Amino acid sequence: MRAAVYRRYGPPEVVEITELATPTPRGDEVLVKVRATTVTSGDWRLRAASVPPGFAILIRLAFGIFKPRKATLGMELAGDVVSVGKAVSRLKVGDKVFAISSGLGCHAEYRVIRQDAAVALMPSNLSYEEAAPLSFGGTTALYFLRDQGQIRAGERVLINGASGGVGSAAIQLARHFGAEVTAVCSAGNEHMVRSLGAKYVIDYAREDFTRAGKTYDIILDAVGNCSFATVKPALAPGGRLLLVVASLGQAISAVVRPSRSGRKVLGGVVPERALDLRVLAELAEAGTFKPVIDHIYPFERIVDAHARVETHRKRGNVVVTLG
Repeated sequence: MRAAVYRRYGPPEVVEITELATPTPRGDEVLVKVRATTVTSGDWRLRAASVPPGFAILIRLAFGIFKPRKATLGMELAGDVVSVGKAVSRLKVGDKVFAISSGLGCHAEYRVIRQDAAVALMPSNLSYEEAAPLSFGGTTALYFLRDQGQIRAGERVLINGASGGVGSAAIQLARHFGAEVTAVCSAGNEHMVRSLGAKYVIDYAREDFTRAGKTYDIILDAVGNCSFATVKPALAPGGRLLLVVASLGQAISAVVRPSRSGRKVLGGVVPERALDLRVLAELAEAGTFKPVIDHIYPFERIVDAHARVETHRKRGNVVVTLG
């Protein structure tokens, strides 16, 4: 099978397409023919070894000190089940599925997945290209807003980095939960974020939301440039700062001292659960949630997909098709 691999850390050009052996599913696994995948912010961070302050050593220990331990990136996919192990009962050959895996390996023509992993049936109203990016941004936004932030109807939610994969998902899910959404993004993305449900839009190049005199019940930071000290004036009493991207110091502080001055700072690692994928699939079926797609590249141009993500200018998600 064809797979996109990287043998060293570096720029997009370190990624190359090569031939690898097609995996065989074991007893509780299914083999998925990948029709579409994505290049996420997580993929470029691992490929470039570019992570928030404090995490560099930890990432190298986990993924390879001098070179990548896992050569094939890719955290999410959409495709067809083409083979199943003898113990598989939840899925069958011919099922159209989408999945997420921090174990990577989705930038390939085939991917083996355990039936009890984060995999679910595709929404019937979405194409492979639309279903592939459901997982990363969707599960991240769901975890931080619903589980960590305990979002409630009528609350005021500000999303910093609203035009990215996580931010665009967070707008839609916050609106689904009945919140009033303020989006922070560039002026060029105003129309898009309003179309997703943002009531107010702040152009970060012209206005600092922390000094505007308005407060929010939840501030979700999908960029990594917020701290409690800087956003405290904009957090309402009982407000929650949700750190999707955080330095190691911020992450530790959020664990040991989450409550501050009647407000909370919350971080965490997003769990991978099939139940959450089914929630997202139901919302997609209902027309409540649909991933925003910035560009779609053929597999042969996956280097260009990496380069696009690394510009930090993408709107929503970058998708790669495998036919």
